Amino acid sequence: MTADRAPKALNQALQEIDAQRAPISCRATDYPAGWFIEPHAHAKHQLIYAVRGVMVVQADAGRWVVPPTRAIWMLAGTTHEIRCIGEVHMRSLLVAPRAAPRLLDQTQAVGISSLLRELIRAAMDVPQPYAPATRDGRVMRLILDELRALPVLPLHLQMPTNPRLLRICEPLQRRLDDPSTMADWARHLAVDVKTIQRLFLKETGMTFGQWRQQARLLRALELLATGEKVIDVALALGYESPSAFTSMFRKQFDQTPSQFFGAAVPPPGPADRGG
Repeated sequence: MTADRAPKALNQALQEIDAQRAPISCRATDYPAGWFIEPHAHAKHQLIYAVRGVMVVQADAGRWVVPPTRAIWMLAGTTHEIRCIGEVHMRSLLVAPRAAPRLLDQTQAVGISSLLRELIRAAMDVPQPYAPATRDGRVMRLILDELRALPVLPLHLQMPTNPRLLRICEPLQRRLDDPSTMADWARHLAVDVKTIQRLFLKETGMTFGQWRQQARLLRALELLATGEKVIDVALALGYESPSAFTSMFRKQFDQTPSQFFGAAVPPPGPADRGG
């Protein structure tokens, strides 16, 4: 796996980003398959978006799998790392906290509209600094308007911190086809079923069944992004049939897997190697 192991280069990129005084800017970054961006944080909010490829974004707040047409709104100061599945063409928006929409008050997965996608493409050509009263300034203000309308998406997996729950969740993530029920785990850990149920809701906001389905869903996104067939993904994750898996997928996203990965075509032009 190729890895970004150059702290000086990453720090320099972060300093360049944070030094820009404009309310919003766009940064184009292309990464080869398997690229890893080590843990870092920005002084600005960041819309982490890829017009091509799939990213796995990890932060203290949780883990997200981000395909094209989706993005992560990462709050300023949040330490995060990114793993690229396949070739990734990232087009990040950096937003000064003073200019950010108040509705975006937490790190979360969001949808990207066709209009916002085109605005991000236009923002790549906006020089810094730009004058607010110009066309460039109006494009950037329109981006801020579109950010206020971003829909929140279920692409997040909250990991618990309770040691007893970790003894369930960590093995499950390694074997997502494990059919063990909550009662099975309760017997294995010598814990009351109601205790496990209460802890899951308290620490993850989900039931045991919902958490496992979400873990399976995110893993499915990773596998599908690498070109795995639906039938192979369904069986690997413990579903009885491809139709059962597709039904679950459609229920979550109102789309089939093939529709979900109908990504936008990346804009032409060179890109740098920023973080």
